[in-house]
Amino acid sequence: MASCTHDHDCAEHECAANWSLYKHIDLPKVWALNEAVEGSAKSVFKSWEQRLNDQTGYLESNYGDPELIIFIPFTTDVKIKSISVIGGTDGTSPRKMRAFINREDIDFSNARDLSPVQEWELSENFRGELEYQTRYARFQGIANLTLHFPVNCGGETTRIHYIGLRGEATQIKRDTVATIIYEAMPNPSEHN
Repeated sequence: MASCTHDHDCAEHECAANWSLYKHIDLPKVWALNEAVEGSAKSVFKSWEQRLNDQTGYLESNYGDPELIIFIPFTTDVKIKSISVIGGTDGTSPRKMRAFINREDIDFSNARDLSPVQEWELSENFRGELEYQTRYARFQGIANLTLHFPVNCGGETTRIHYIGLRGEATQIKRDTVATIIYEAMPNPSEHN
C-alpha cells in the first residue's frame, strides 16, 4: 500500500533524514539484469534532495523487454520501513515491485517462481511523493535486497529514475568469513 507522507514543503522539514539508507548501500556492488546501459542501476540511488535530478542518470530496461531485477547490497545490516520508486513517463514506470531479502541468486529463471517477501502494485510516481510500506517485521537484518520489476505501465521499456529506502542501519558491519582449521588431535612435532 502506498501512502503520501510529503504533503508539505520538504525544504522546511527533515525529509532527507528519513530516507537515510542510501548511505548504507554498497554502491560498487549494485547490479541489474536487463539494463540497457551496463552499470546504470547505480545511478538511481541518491539522496532525497537529488531524487528529481535527471542529470545523474537513470536505469532503463532493454527495448521490448520491460522486466528488471536490481540487486542492492548494504555495508551494514538494515531495517527497511518503506520504499519509494520514481519511474519514467509515457508508460515506462514500473507497475509491480517484488522484494526478496538476503538472497544473491535471484535471476529471471527463478524470480517468477519464488515467493517474494512482499510485493506491491505501483502507481506512477514522478516526484517521489508515494512510499510503499514494508511488512516491517519481515524487513529486519537485511544484508541485501533484490527488487524485481516484472511489468510496467505499457511502455516498450521500464525506466527508473530513483529508488529511495527508508529505515534504519543497525551499524553491524558485515565481516569476511575466515576459514579456521581445528585440530582434532594435536601433533606434538608441529608444536615446538
